[in-house]
Amino acid sequence: MHGTGSDIKSVEWVGSSRKDLRDFPDDVRRFMGQALFEAQLGGKHPAAKPLRGFHGAGVLEIVDDFDGNTYRAVYTVRFASAIFVLHAFQKKAKKGIATPKHDVGLIQRRLRAAVTVYGSKL
Repeated sequence: MHGTGSDIKSVEWVGSSRKDLRDFPDDVRRFMGQALFEAQLGGKHPAAKPLRGFHGAGVLEIVDDFDGNTYRAVYTVRFASAIFVLHAFQKKAKKGIATPKHDVGLIQRRLRAAVTVYGSKL
């Protein structure tokens, strides 16, 4: 959804994040979409929380539980004109709330890629 005002940030998808989010159940996709739209408008959805380990990088995580499963989307608001969706995944681990190390590494790599992409658009 795009508005006519310049105050709405664009959404940039890094890696497979768009495809991965599209594979979520419909209710989860709608929930994540609403949260991302609020980020585009400069707000923060109540389900969006800072992702641990990314101090000051403006990296947030949306968590939604649906049908016994937990889904997450990670994005950054670090840039003035766009939000970058870095990762979307279903959390597989049944214990603990920590983001798995594999996913944290992927998010870190994609954040670096977003910095590279955004820098080239200036």
